[in-house]
Amino acid sequence: MARVVLAMSGGVDSSVAACLLRDAGHEVIGLFMRHGEPAPVACAIKNESFPADAKLGALPIVNPNMHKQGCCSAADADDARRVAERLGIVFYALNFESEFEQIIDYFVDEYSSGRTPNPCVMCNNWLKFGRICDYADSIGADYVATGHYAQLTPPASDDDFPALRRGFDGTKDQSYVLFGLDRGVLPRLLFPVGGYRKERIRELAHEFNLRVAAKRDSQEICFVPDNDHATFVRRRRGAEDLSGEIVLADGTVVGRHEGLEGFTIGQRKGLGVALGERRFVLRIERDTRRVVIGTRDELARGAFTAERANWLIDEPSEPLHCDVQIRYNSVATPATVLPLGKGRFRVEFDEPRHGIAPGQAAVCYHGDHVLGGGWIE
Repeated sequence: MARVVLAMSGGVDSSVAACLLRDAGHEVIGLFMRHGEPAPVACAIKNESFPADAKLGALPIVNPNMHKQGCCSAADADDARRVAERLGIVFYALNFESEFEQIIDYFVDEYSSGRTPNPCVMCNNWLKFGRICDYADSIGADYVATGHYAQLTPPASDDDFPALRRGFDGTKDQSYVLFGLDRGVLPRLLFPVGGYRKERIRELAHEFNLRVAAKRDSQEICFVPDNDHATFVRRRRGAEDLSGEIVLADGTVVGRHEGLEGFTIGQRKGLGVALGERRFVLRIERDTRRVVIGTRDELARGAFTAERANWLIDEPSEPLHCDVQIRYNSVATPATVLPLGKGRFRVEFDEPRHGIAPGQAAVCYHGDHVLGGGWIE
């Protein structure tokens, strides 16, 4: 069939993807990306990089319950290697730590600027479908595959591109974080688990007798082991003081905060003030270092602009009515997208939305088809 490079994280999804690809007759080459900051236990065992283009040997076995379930720990690498060995497929670990510093720097800079970053989108754009495609080219691979819950529809003609669609399991759909892919790379992508529900993937893992069948899903950003974003940003940023006042929309000071990095638009918990009724973060002011809070009604917005647009269809030149999703776990809702030129567009919702956060992705859909998107200004 075809030679396929598969990104293997050591989780159940990419492991089942390996089984499905192998059983379809493909030559599968598993690739583990060593990147990010090690989980504490993995770091205590062995803090070193894997050699590029070198077959992975035995790694220390780490109890997966002792550290975060991410995508770059020694235990995850060991899980991926064991799956590859069981399936009889080639497996490599490549050192992407230096490239991943770009993603960490982006994460820190965005939070320090009062914006809310999405490192998973950046990882897909720069690493998973950037560097891995380069690696696939270097070994003459036809396709690149991942364990994402997304689907592709074949193009209508030889001159067209496949359409990126939501995963069949709406509760696990990951098409949102794939909006930034280069349209030209779509013809060589495979998403083997995208047409399944998650419970079926776990059933298949048991049927394939994979040791990762019951492994829990990652719920954290891989380079923030304890999910404490604010502390991570402060440690990486250094001595700069971003503490300041917490104020109401009218400017009334109601408290102080330790740093802008601890907040995102729409946040309700952890504000550090008690006013007798629910309050939400309305705005984060980098220049004054103030966090502005208010009621849910004050949080509602009917429109915003986005920049650095990436389109997986022909770039719109006229107003486009579609559904727009403003966060990974939010629901796409009807809106009109107005092209502004130079990679910018304006979104006008049919009904106001809450929690529109600068730095997050705004992804446009027609039904389950991803049209493209941009970054909220």
